[in-house]
Amino acid sequence: MSARPALGRALLALAVVALSLWIALTTPPRLGLDLRGGTRIVLQTEDGPTTRADAAATDRALEVLRKRVDGLGVAEPSLARAGERRIVVELPGLRDPRQAAEVIGRTAQLTFHAVTGEAGGPAGAAGPDGKRVLADPDAPGRFLALAPPALTGDGVRSAEAVLDTTSGRGWTVDLSFRDRAADGWARLTGEAACAAPADPARRVAIVLDDRIVSAPGMQAGVPCGSGIGGGSAQITGGFSAQEARDLAALVEGGALPVPVTTVEQSTVGPTLGAEAIRASALAAVIGLACTGLFVIVVYRLLGALATVALLLYGLISYAAVVAVGATLTLPGLAGFVLAVGIAVDANVLVFERAREEYAAPGRAAGRDPRRPVAAAFGKVWSAVADSHVTTLLAAGLLFAFATGPVKGFGVTLAIGVVTSLLTAMVITRLLADAVLSLPAVRRRPALTGIASLGRLRTRLLRRPPRVMAHRRRWLIGCAGLLLVALAGIGVRGVEFGVEFTGGRVVQYAAERPVDADTARTAVTAAGFPDAVVQSTGDGDVSVRVRETGDAEQREIREALTGVAGPVSVERDDLVGPSLGGELRTHALLALGLAVAAQLVYLTLRFRWTYATAAVAAMTQDVLLVAGLFAWLGKPFDSVFLAALLTVVGYSVNDSVVVLDRLRELRHRGGGVPTAELADRAVAQTLPRTVNTGMGALFVLVALAVLGGDSLTDFSVALLAGVVLGMASTVVTAMPLAVVLEARHPAPAPVPRRPAGAVV
Repeated sequence: MSARPALGRALLALAVVALSLWIALTTPPRLGLDLRGGTRIVLQTEDGPTTRADAAATDRALEVLRKRVDGLGVAEPSLARAGERRIVVELPGLRDPRQAAEVIGRTAQLTFHAVTGEAGGPAGAAGPDGKRVLADPDAPGRFLALAPPALTGDGVRSAEAVLDTTSGRGWTVDLSFRDRAADGWARLTGEAACAAPADPARRVAIVLDDRIVSAPGMQAGVPCGSGIGGGSAQITGGFSAQEARDLAALVEGGALPVPVTTVEQSTVGPTLGAEAIRASALAAVIGLACTGLFVIVVYRLLGALATVALLLYGLISYAAVVAVGATLTLPGLAGFVLAVGIAVDANVLVFERAREEYAAPGRAAGRDPRRPVAAAFGKVWSAVADSHVTTLLAAGLLFAFATGPVKGFGVTLAIGVVTSLLTAMVITRLLADAVLSLPAVRRRPALTGIASLGRLRTRLLRRPPRVMAHRRRWLIGCAGLLLVALAGIGVRGVEFGVEFTGGRVVQYAAERPVDADTARTAVTAAGFPDAVVQSTGDGDVSVRVRETGDAEQREIREALTGVAGPVSVERDDLVGPSLGGELRTHALLALGLAVAAQLVYLTLRFRWTYATAAVAAMTQDVLLVAGLFAWLGKPFDSVFLAALLTVVGYSVNDSVVVLDRLRELRHRGGGVPTAELADRAVAQTLPRTVNTGMGALFVLVALAVLGGDSLTDFSVALLAGVVLGMASTVVTAMPLAVVLEARHPAPAPVPRRPAGAVV
């Protein structure tokens, strides 16, 4: 490597590392609600009698909701429009989602009326003169007839909850009117002040959403005709502190331009989020430590350099997540850790190829190890680029079609993929060049880890596998295994998670442990025989039911209290049936597009026969993982979707590396049959497949064991996907590629001499 490009790479790497360190030390991460606790509500705007819920109306509704949320006093709230008619509201630290949904979701039509007299019920009926009739808040059973609105909430400049200690009225809401509205308020109160003291017409009704919240009478000091000046008013009604704050938030925000409905709601307690962070961090440390140790044992000095590069990968990718303002969620943490496997993959590809280059004919052992390493970096670029692009495709689909925390997984996975390219192809190379230039290292090439082919590769080259000789048997066996998986989906059925079906899942923390059967019996006795009840045995109970209201949830909570002592809500997820169906459609669309995108990309990079073989193996892996979850009775939820799309990227990665080697061997010419070339390609790349898989397995096992309930199913799905991906590359993708090539042979390639590789 010449001095000038090396200096440029070194300066680039140094700048990136320094900037990443500065960002990591000075910028706090933006944690998702599943990590810091709080409530997430997804609202959908609906068409009104005279309004249409288009994007413009949704934007106006968003601004109204923003004012209301500010009135709730929530620290660092987040509101954003998602699509044309969806609004996502995140309220950190808010543990009562029902209260938040009631306040921010109400249309809140505030009007001020003159009272014309008492009327007979019922409330909402029209009086003899067409005036509105509503219940009197100060006298149950009595109704007031109201004149048309004299003022609306649009004239209110501000509203504030105030504790009135001088008059003993308790909590009230003080209003401040704009100029024209202040004049209107003076006229309205001036007319009321002209009525007799006992006449109902001396009162002014303040109506919120067709309900009188206050109907104060004019005091004797209010002058007839001129009314209350100064542009201020006070709403009384025996409010509690929270009721006054909620009412002030509604009035302050104004009326929503269109009605809204809650289609999704999720609440996570701060304790649960803190435990998830600790568990994920511990899993990450242990998994990365085991991965680094494994790489050092296998590749010695170069493995130690790769471990340093992995640590820098962690720093750079974390800084990138923080710098772009991405929300770090629990699945996002998993994606962050999981991307380490991709970084390991690129390093392993380079080191295995360097071993081949070192042992190639014409190169005496003991010579300068820098040349084989430099040659390896050049030759693996095609496979590294292809494997990273296929994973980026999966991450992009996650970001496009997923919602909530899983979208964060797509972001962190994409950042991890790009960062791994930098660390593996730039930083690792810089470290390797610097260390391999040392005379002490050049005199002892065995220290580098590339002076020997390794036990597995030596055995494979001594006795090459004859996998392709039995390719039809392998394909028949894979087809049988696939039928077993499909039978699980057909016989056991698919248990969609609450995200895809609609409904409610509440996780309770009980005072004492209770088994699932006891909890299920209690919930059934409370009138919910169709509820799905699960228990961890250490006090956590999860209850899934069809969409229910607050009263039904209180009944379930009381039933569990009877068998497990006092229980508290740790997590509460509510998804409307319409949104569930939409998400289910998006999930299937994302998987279908993932398959199509991989097929198109690989067809452009390889022959269509190779692309078809790789995509067929990947589809098989996805169906096998889905069948495994069906047989185990595991839910198909959004986190499982993230796992499946990651399996897509991982499975194609393995196939791409082997097919890339097969293409290289075929271009060398010599008239060697495709089946024999495929066996050679498997023998030459199997060490890379095994070592990369081991690096990922360390991280995934740590996540499965230590990552907590939230990541267990995710990790199990990926564990199965990684193992199946390693196997399907050899027993599905390659045999199918050989069969397709035999039936649709490509034109004979022009022979060319390689720079040097083991054959």
